[in-house]
Amino acid sequence: MIRAGQPPFWRLMADAAGGTGWERDGMQAAIFPVAPDRSVFNSVFYEHGEPLIGALEELAAVYDEAGVRAWTVWVPEADAAVAEALAAAGHLLDASPRDMGMELSELRPPEHDPVLALREEMDMTTLARINEIAYGWAPGEFDHVAAAVLPDFRVYLAELEGETVATAAAWDHGTDCVIEWVATLPEARGRGVSTRLMAHALAEAPRRGLRTTSLQATQLGYPVYERLGYRSFGTVQMWERRKH
Repeated sequence: MIRAGQPPFWRLMADAAGGTGWERDGMQAAIFPVAPDRSVFNSVFYEHGEPLIGALEELAAVYDEAGVRAWTVWVPEADAAVAEALAAAGHLLDASPRDMGMELSELRPPEHDPVLALREEMDMTTLARINEIAYGWAPGEFDHVAAAVLPDFRVYLAELEGETVATAAAWDHGTDCVIEWVATLPEARGRGVSTRLMAHALAEAPRRGLRTTSLQATQLGYPVYERLGYRSFGTVQMWERRKH
């Protein structure tokens, strides 16, 4: 369930950002020419390892033709054969986020913070700006995210003393609430802002008929999600190929 939402989400993102997709034999590649140096946007997913290994050079040519200089393959941690083939082809292990999920009925909401104002607002520009700052990206690198219009997509924002300091997004995939773009400005960290914002977003999901929630967690986000009730179902490796 957790991994099922990734390929369709990234395909929607690519289409919305003026990019394209490549599909074959259970493989899917999202191609973002507007983000040629950010491999996380140019993501490849697969169902079976052997076709993926056989298609690596073709994928490299597809990305090269699109002007993309960095792309990544998402590999379940148990799939050692694919990881070895990627390393031999020049990919480097870039990150190992955790697959996390839970039943929405298991949500453990934190205590209310009367100073924190939470709202749902389809403000993709603010979502993009906060993610750029939170993750150290240059201004404008999330512009294609700001311009994306996705179906069944919601943006949630948190405000402290009149300033919007955190964001999270929810995408409805079947009966699963997929969480994306969780970010908090550095000056607002350490007081549970993201935890409360996500709890607010997840509390609304059952009203739309959703039953579960899933996400991929960075090391920074893992304790936030764990406090809410998410459980880890293993890691997935991001094997990056970068053209120098």
